[in-house]
Formats: sequence, structure tokens, C-alpha cells
Amino acid sequence: MQEPVLEGCFKTDQELTDPLLRPGNTNCGGCGMSVAWNMLSHARGKHELQVVIPACCGIVTAGHYPVSSYGAPTVASTFASSAAVAAGLAHVMEMNDENKRAVCFAGDGGTYDIGMATLSAAAERNDDILYICYDNEIYGNTGGQRSSATPLGATTTTTPGGKKLQKKDITAIMAAHRIPYVASVSLAHLEDTRRKMQYALETRGFRFLHVFAPCPTGWKSEQAEGIDLIRMAVDSGLFPVMEIFDGVTTQINIEPSMSDEALETYFSSQGRFKKNKVDIATVRAAIDANWARLRRGVS
Repeated sequence: MQEPVLEGCFKTDQELTDPLLRPGNTNCGGCGMSVAWNMLSHARGKHELQVVIPACCGIVTAGHYPVSSYGAPTVASTFASSAAVAAGLAHVMEMNDENKRAVCFAGDGGTYDIGMATLSAAAERNDDILYICYDNEIYGNTGGQRSSATPLGATTTTTPGGKKLQKKDITAIMAAHRIPYVASVSLAHLEDTRRKMQYALETRGFRFLHVFAPCPTGWKSEQAEGIDLIRMAVDSGLFPVMEIFDGVTTQINIEPSMSDEALETYFSSQGRFKKNKVDIATVRAAIDANWARLRRGVS
């Protein structure tokens, strides 16, 4: 069942004078990253942002110098260094007493894999950074290779027979750093998304948002169905929507129905799973085990 659009969830055009993602950008139709940018635009309020983006689809979005599709000052960093660059910006803003927010906006490749060292280091230092990972489960900008965020059974250019390993649990990894705030974000649930983004912008210290972002190109799915796919992933229990405070207190934000029908439709709607049939019973068992672990950790 589709979540109703909540009144007041979005700013009006008059209120939103310069969106973070401007019209005319080069993003693909149905891009979840684009939706995440637009949601951040509506959540930021009066906060001024300094954005760092590593090599990923997100930095291609900016376009060619001297124009930019981004409505905030943006630094293009190397694949591995976005958190380190953002840490430098955050410290300079602190020294200059500037009331701005340093924001990293990175894909799963630059977060789970190539950027993990600087990400972990910045989190361990509790640098004043909001790190947003838009997770489309592949290296989307370089041809669709597998990352450690790619799920079991997914076909990519480097796993033509389907990935044989489970997806890395980035939320648990970041919570283990005992940072002030970690949250998983479903773009199919607008009010929850905006609330989390607003909270993360207001909070100080290292904050991490894991945004599940559909990628029709890499997922081989219909452009108009991306948000419905995210909704199915949440409803089936495949993508838990939660937040963790100080690495200790866990709150489940959306209770899944654990629908097998939603799970089956989720997989059958994506071409990346069709070549190598996914065993739904195996996936369901893994989901149930994960939720049993999550519920043990709920305070």
C-alpha cells in the first residue's frame, strides 16, 4: 500500500529558492540519488552546506566547469578521500566560527569499499560531518561492477554468474564506531526520510545516513518503479529502516509485514536477478535471522 503524501512534507517553490540539485542535470531517469538530493533540499532549512563528493555518479551530475547542477559549494575528491576532505572543511569552519555543515555524499563503492579507511577514521575521531551514502548496490558510474554492497545473486559486469556473497552490513559497521547518529533511510517513506535528514543536520559530531537508492540502469528495472521497489524491500524486511544513537540505542522506525509476495515481486521486477534465480526461501531465512538479531539490540 502506497504511503500518502503528507501535507507540509515539501517546501514550496517560493521557499526553495536554490535546490541542491538543479534542473537540467545529467542523472538517469528514476535515479534514487536524485530523489535523495531533492529530499535533502527540503530538509536543510536555513543550513548552509559545504559538500564533498568522491568519484561516483554524484560527481558526474555537477556537469562541466564553469557551470554546476549543484546548489551548494561542492568539492570533488578522490575515490578514497571524501571523509578526510570533509573533515578538513569541518575543522576550518570550526576555527572560523562558521555555522555551516560539512556533508559527504558518496555511493556505495566510495563508502563500503574504496573510501572505508577515511570513513572509519573520521567516524573514530567523531569529526563534525554528515556522511550520506546513496546505496545503489553497484559501481554505477564505471559500468556496473559489483561492490561489497551488491546483494547475493545479483548479476553485474564482474559477477556474470551472480554474486556469491552476502551484502556488507554498513549500518552495523558504522554503529560500532559509537558515533552520535546512524540511520537507514527509505526514500519510499517521505516523512521518515525528511525527519532523519533534519535531525542529522541539526546534530553535531559524525552522523551517517544509509540511503537505499534505486538504480534502473544497474538494477535493470523500470524507471517509474524504483520507489515501489524500495517500498517492497522495506515491507518484506529485506531493508530494515531504523536509527541508532551513540552506537547503543536502536529504534525500529518502520515495522515490516514480512510479506513473501513483496519479496518475490522485488526480485522478479529486476533483470539483475533473472539470469540467476534467487532462492526466496534462502533469502527469507537470512532476513528472519537478521531481524532476530536486530530485535535483540532494540532498547
